[in-house]
Amino acid sequence: MGIEEYGGGVSSDIIVVTSNDVPGYHVDKVIGEVFGLTVRSRHLGSQIGAGLKSMFGGELRGLTKTLVESRSQAMERLLEQARTRGANGVVAMRYDVSEAGDVGTEVCAYGTAVVMSPAKD
Repeated sequence: MGIEEYGGGVSSDIIVVTSNDVPGYHVDKVIGEVFGLTVRSRHLGSQIGAGLKSMFGGELRGLTKTLVESRSQAMERLLEQARTRGANGVVAMRYDVSEAGDVGTEVCAYGTAVVMSPAKD
């Protein structure tokens, strides 16, 4: 698996930033919180492989790939919600990852949906 498969980022018509503002833009309207959520279980093969790998050390590539896919899916859902609510931007975007019992991992992408326009400076 190449490094490009581990990267984040989703091509979109909506600007998503982790900062509270976007240089060169003015926030015209705050729509409110938006989020995308996914819960993924690990299949038995990756759990066994991860258990063996953890005994010897090293990256758990199967779990890394699952987490990257989960983050991308959560981001796609966040973008869908923002778009549906009329936003063209999301500020203060964050990810939250937690265990969903013993069955999987919950990944949530969240932020504040806004309508913004280029600043007139």
